[in-house]
Amino acid sequence: MSVFYAFLSRMRYITRWGLMRNTRAENVMEHSAIVAMFAHALAVIHNKQGGNVDENKVGMMALFHETGEVITGDMPTPIKYFNPEITSAYKAIEAESETKLLSSLPEEIEREVTELVSGGNDVEKRLVKYADTLSAYVKCLEEVSQGNAEFREAEISTKRKLKEYGSKEVDYFMERFVTPFGLSLDLLSKELN
Repeated sequence: MSVFYAFLSRMRYITRWGLMRNTRAENVMEHSAIVAMFAHALAVIHNKQGGNVDENKVGMMALFHETGEVITGDMPTPIKYFNPEITSAYKAIEAESETKLLSSLPEEIEREVTELVSGGNDVEKRLVKYADTLSAYVKCLEEVSQGNAEFREAEISTKRKLKEYGSKEVDYFMERFVTPFGLSLDLLSKELN
């Protein structure tokens, strides 16, 4: 018996942005789904620009990118990066959590799932990281568009971080896909007509 997928199904109970007042709560499961969609798109863009990654693998890596949090919970960014010792300790705890969860898998699928959770080459990992940051930025845009000034500084710093990546994939995504996240349903619908 393996507890791996039962644990992962509990991602829906872990709330993100714990120190921020939210107009709408976001859980780790929905966050992971959004990051997976964005990572897949970034991988497609990467390949259209001459790269060569498995787009579906990158999307699945993103879907599993928060696996360790089903044991650790979601640590707010200001705490996680408060100082190098906390950051290092938290990353070690997350890695140990992933190892424990992965060790519960049946031997015949452990290697393939491990590759998605903690594997991947540098380009694949970077695309997942970019997608994770894009997801945070979109959350900030949505909150600010609902009048929640609590997310204004996070929006500014996250946008700065995205620019600092110097990524053509991120730039393409920002130019073509991000603005509509701040639109109402009526305005989104008008764009389809």
